[in-house]
Amino acid sequence: MTTQGKAFEQVYKGEPAVWLQWGSYEAAVLPEVGANLIAFRDTSKGYHILREPAEQEMEAFKANPGIHGIPVLFPPNRYEDGRFEFNGRTYNFPINEPKTGNHLHGFAHTAIWNVEDYGVNKTESYVTLALSVDEKHPIFEFLPHVFTLRLRYALNDTGLLQHISVHNEGQDAMPCMVAFHTAVNAPFAPNSTPEDCSFTMTIGNRWEMSERMLPTSKFLPLSDGEKAIQSTGVPTYWEAMDNHYTAEPRNGRNQMVLTDSREQVSLVYDVGTAFKQWMVWNNNATKGFFCPEPQLNLVNAPNVDLPADEIGLVSLEPGGIWENSSRFYLRAAK
Repeated sequence: MTTQGKAFEQVYKGEPAVWLQWGSYEAAVLPEVGANLIAFRDTSKGYHILREPAEQEMEAFKANPGIHGIPVLFPPNRYEDGRFEFNGRTYNFPINEPKTGNHLHGFAHTAIWNVEDYGVNKTESYVTLALSVDEKHPIFEFLPHVFTLRLRYALNDTGLLQHISVHNEGQDAMPCMVAFHTAVNAPFAPNSTPEDCSFTMTIGNRWEMSERMLPTSKFLPLSDGEKAIQSTGVPTYWEAMDNHYTAEPRNGRNQMVLTDSREQVSLVYDVGTAFKQWMVWNNNATKGFFCPEPQLNLVNAPNVDLPADEIGLVSLEPGGIWENSSRFYLRAAK
């Protein structure tokens, strides 16, 4: 029996990687750099969907792997003074953003993950990676729980599927806070320009943020441009964005849709309805890439006095599993 897929180990710009291929799609994941899915391409059209580091950028990328590919954030974004309380326990994270005095982005995106499995079956090529934390793991100092993060990526005719699960293998409830700092090329097509690109996103309300980039618990009124993000779309670099929104699924889906008017194609990033928040960052409207970031929880959630369900603060019970699937696919522009 022949298949149209492959899964194999091969370096990516000097870094150990697992590659997936299916038809004209290919993807690469870096186990030793936070299980970052560093590439997703359509080789027949020359599309590079995700922002990839150049060869000379690899060392800088590995030192700070936040704005290329799909970094896993656990816990995501900022925590005031690097401290919060949860279930009667105080957590202390290092202050790694001196200008705000906060902890930023957690520990998973810089950790070494293990490759559990990769292969090809009748319907897909796939890889599964895991980050297992116990008392001997360096992350345990800051997140004193026994748990496993597990990522599965699969390629098939419809594009790229991402599945993440958090497994609490300890004796205490643990805070489950996760996001992806997804860096999408705009344009992703070789002959298109930034001006060819616009996007929509299932945002709801915009959170007001303090000077320390922490939510105040209040909402800001949406501008006309932000209202257009909800409906007709806006140019990808219409203004500088470092904005935090609630997610408001529409038609049963929670997604970002990036449309290339020249190619007449749309990239759909459907993140699933478990993610209650969005961050949108476009590097001060610098043309080239932007980050539509699905977040389970509100920034600084444990320090915000709002209902847990409203802000996506999940308490994962001993033996409990939290999971979610997201998908990238291409379709004709509407």
